[in-house]
Amino acid sequence: MRFQWPEMLWLLGAVPALVAGYVLLVRRRRTAVAALGHLMVEQGTAGRVASLRRHLPPALLALSLLAAIVAAARPVAMITLPSHQQTIILAVDVSLSMRAKDVEPDRFTAAKNAAKAFVRELPPRLRVGIVSFAGTASLAQPPTRNSEDLVGAIDRFQLQRATATGSAIIVSLATLFPDQISDLGAALFGPGGRHGTAGPHGATVPQAAEKARKAEARPFEPVPAGSDTSVAIVLLSDGRRTTGPDPLDAAQLAAERGVRVFTVGFGTEEGAEVDLGGWSAYMKLDEEALKAVAELTHGEYFFAGSEAALRNIYQGLSSKLVLERKQTEISSFFAAAAAVLALLSAGLSVAWYGRIA
Repeated sequence: MRFQWPEMLWLLGAVPALVAGYVLLVRRRRTAVAALGHLMVEQGTAGRVASLRRHLPPALLALSLLAAIVAAARPVAMITLPSHQQTIILAVDVSLSMRAKDVEPDRFTAAKNAAKAFVRELPPRLRVGIVSFAGTASLAQPPTRNSEDLVGAIDRFQLQRATATGSAIIVSLATLFPDQISDLGAALFGPGGRHGTAGPHGATVPQAAEKARKAEARPFEPVPAGSDTSVAIVLLSDGRRTTGPDPLDAAQLAAERGVRVFTVGFGTEEGAEVDLGGWSAYMKLDEEALKAVAELTHGEYFFAGSEAALRNIYQGLSSKLVLERKQTEISSFFAAAAAVLALLSAGLSVAWYGRIA
C-alpha cells in the first residue's frame, strides 16, 4: 500500500500524545479516589469489568482517529475489481498444420470446440471479435456480444496454407483501433503497400481499417505496455510463422497501444507429421516466439496439449479478462471505518454512562 498524500501521516504523531494525556487523566482520577481503595478491592471482578468498560470507548475513539488520518493520506492498494473490459479479439490459427492428429480428434476440431465454449461462457457485456489467420489474416467476425454469431464464424473456418502470426496481430489491432493504424498497409506489406490487396506478406485488411484509411487519422501517442485494460488479444497458434510480418514487430505495435496479447501454444511437445496436400512436413510449436509476444505486451503465454487443457486455459482467461488487479484508492474504506468506530465509541459511552466522555 502507498499513499498519495504521505505528508498527512505526520498527524499520526498526535495519537500517542492523546493516549499519554488520557493515561495521565486516569492516574489523576485514581489518586483522587485513593481513599476509597478498600471499596475497589471489595468489588473484585465487577470492578475490573467496570474498569475495562471505562477504557473501551476512548480506545475506539483513538482507533477512529488513526483510521481518519490514514484516510486523509489517500492510501492506494492493489486490489481485484470487475474489469471494464469491452472488447476481446480471438485470433485463431487455421493453417494446414492444424490437421495434425496429435490432439484428439485433431487440432483443428479441438481448437474450434474450445473456442466455441469460450465465447459462449463469456459475460454478455463483453464484445468479442474473431480473426482467422494462415497465409493471410482476416476478420471473420466483427466484435459483437452475440455468441451465436461468434459460433457461426468459428464454424466457417477453413484450413489454408502458411502461417502469418504477425499479420494476425496487426489485423486484430486494426479492428480494435481502426482510427489509429492509418498506415496499416505499411505495417503489413512495407512502404507502398495497399489496403485490401494481397501484398508480399499475403495479409488481408478488414473493412474497418479501409474506412479508417479514408477518414482523418487522430495523432497517435504511445502508451505504456499493457496499460489499456479495456481491450485484449487472445492468439492461438500451433506452429511457426512462415510468412507475413515478424510477430515481434507486430507485438511492438500492440505494446505501444497498451494492448495485452495472451498467446496459446496448441499441440503436443513432440509435434506431429501433417499431410499438406501431396507432401508431408513435421510441425512443431514455436513456443519461444509466442512467449516473446506475450512478454513484450505484458500478456501471458499458455501451453495446451489437449482440448481439455485448452478449455481450461480459456476458462482461466475469462477470469483474467473479467477481473483485474489494479491500483485503487481506498480512502473511503478507512473513512467509513473511522466513522463506524467513532459512532460505536459514542454509543457505548452514552449507553454505559449517559454521556459522551
